[in-house]
Amino acid sequence: MQLLTRDGCTICLRVHAQLAELAGELNFELVSTDVDAEAGAGNPALRAEFGDRLPVILLDGREHSYWEVDEPRLRADLAH
Repeated sequence: MQLLTRDGCTICLRVHAQLAELAGELNFELVSTDVDAEAGAGNPALRAEFGDRLPVILLDGREHSYWEVDEPRLRADLAH
């Protein structure tokens, strides 16, 4: 699972903490990606697509939810 964030985003910090807790319980790997850092490294696509509605949760490379963790849906999707 990938969490798209940006530096200074307090919502991103809250969502990361919630996902980190769920990762321990549900046994998934959580990777955080700062879209601004990626853009600075020559990959502007993530910031261009998601930059106005961070944080975004990607599951298997596809958008799962943004701004909040949809925990019931996430649990159901991870069970499949």
